[in-house]
Formats: sequence, C-alpha cells, structure tokens
Amino acid sequence: MQPADTIWMSPQTRESLEQELAALMAAPGPAGSDEVVDAWLARKERIRQIHELLTKAEHAVDPADDGVAEPGMVLTVRFDDAGDTETFLLGTRATVDSELDVYSVNSPMGSALLGATPGQQRSYQLPNGGTQQVTLLSAKPFAAHAREAVTAGSPQR
Repeated sequence: MQPADTIWMSPQTRESLEQELAALMAAPGPAGSDEVVDAWLARKERIRQIHELLTKAEHAVDPADDGVAEPGMVLTVRFDDAGDTETFLLGTRATVDSELDVYSVNSPMGSALLGATPGQQRSYQLPNGGTQQVTLLSAKPFAAHAREAVTAGSPQR
C-alpha cells in the first residue's frame, strides 16, 4: 500500500494536469475589475490544487499486479444484495478516465475495499444510514486493464 501522503494517477491524467497547469500559468494577470480579479484568484487556487496533486502523485506507473485493492487498481465488485457488478478505477478525483468511473480511497466504498483481495466481502455505510455489502471479484492494475480493453476492441485475425 501507498503512504497516505501520496496519490496514484494515470500517466494520461498527469499529462492532462501538466497541460492545464501550463495553460493557467501562461494566462495574463488581472486587469483591474472585480470580476477579473475574482477569476484571477480562482485561477491561482486551481494552480495551487494542480501543483499539490502533481507533488503528491505517485511516480510509479502502476501498482503491483498482486490482486490487492489499492490506488491505481481497476476493481470489479459484486453488490451482494442485488448481485449487480461494477468495475471502476480506485484513484483520486483528479484521476479521470473516459471509460471507467473513479472512486476515491476516501469514499465509503473505496475505503472499505482498500486492502481487500478477490473473494473478500466488505461493507460500508450508505448515506441513508443503511449498510451495503460488496464482494471484490478482481483487482487489476490500470495499465493491465487498459491493455485488455484494447485487445478486446481490436479486430480478430
């Protein structure tokens, strides 16, 4: 597992944040009106947020392929009450993926699953006060999941 002061993000997310940071820093400063100053202050805050994320970002491309639920892993879970399954990336809110939902390790389900291995059942509290039981079916590194998705989408020869 990773130390609490580091976060995992995909190489694509890192690149996107670096591009956003460069664009924000290249924009001119305030010209004087209150609206312009407010926009400039908001831009400064976003620059601070991105800088903090990039500073805390884990430099490893992927966690070990050991089946343990941790940041950077694509998890498939079964909701035990309904039998439905869901696949998502365990990451940070800054980790955006067009193909997968992203759950933070600080979310109720993310924190409950942290450290789980396939077959383990975990529970977490729902906003309405109820309890949700989930079973971890699989945990794969993001890159391995992405390779499988590309392979599955490629034409057969």
